[in-house]
Amino acid sequence: MRVQSLTLVAASAALLAPSTFPDAPPAPLPDPARILLSGTPDRAVPLRADRSGVRVGPLPHGPAARPAPSSRSAPSSRARPDAGTGAGAGGERTGGDRPVRAAELLARVRDCDPVSRGRYRSDAGAPADIPVCGTQDAVYWKADLDVDCDGRPGDRCNGRTDPHFTPATAYTESDGRPLDAERLPYVVVPGPSDTWDPGEDDIRGGSLAALVHGDRVRYAVVGDVGPTDLIGEASYAAARSLGIPADPAGGGVASDVTYIVFKDTEVRPIEDTAAAGKAGERLARKFVDGG
Repeated sequence: MRVQSLTLVAASAALLAPSTFPDAPPAPLPDPARILLSGTPDRAVPLRADRSGVRVGPLPHGPAARPAPSSRSAPSSRARPDAGTGAGAGGERTGGDRPVRAAELLARVRDCDPVSRGRYRSDAGAPADIPVCGTQDAVYWKADLDVDCDGRPGDRCNGRTDPHFTPATAYTESDGRPLDAERLPYVVVPGPSDTWDPGEDDIRGGSLAALVHGDRVRYAVVGDVGPTDLIGEASYAAARSLGIPADPAGGGVASDVTYIVFKDTEVRPIEDTAAAGKAGERLARKFVDGG
């Protein structure tokens, strides 16, 4: 029979195959683009919209995970649930003084004093033309927005809706679970590299950020870490709050998003969107007033 013939041929080939020599090169490593997702079948995962491969995280909690303070850092501005006045969850206004307008923030970041030693790409294959700029109180960049749906699975962010989904984020909620991209507005910062190390500017998980697109200003936290050469990514919830299509497979916007991250700030717990909104509004007002 044909099956028996193939079996005999295979057995003969195995007996004749040479053994591995001591000086033989090691076997190749598995394809880094192939990852196993918990609760989903084994599948090859392409790069995230030509942006990123396997994600970083989760990172440990506690002082050991925090970067050493930089000589360029501003005074600490810890965000608490009762800190400041102004915006509510996701940056929505709840009362108090007039909210900071998009035009005010954009005027404040019109010029660029680079803190990065090089420039980033918005996507793989795009030109490297995006610097990270800085002041005493914040760092900022202007880029596209690619939708990050990683973290805790939900109705909109999961292995079925997002072919690049990873059930983890670099930083976690207070109970140790991954962040919820559907509900928490967060931004993604590049991984530390020779181009720029966010830790050198006192940027860490939970740092407060202001996002500007069109006439909208929304507040978020640093929640994930991306590739070392790409920039311009935020969560599903952040995209929706800015009026940007949030479909993880084809949403986002190609340009005109400004990211401003305030130095030496931290929302605790990281998932407290109300605290982020209130403290973000307060810090944004101080920032545009030159304080």
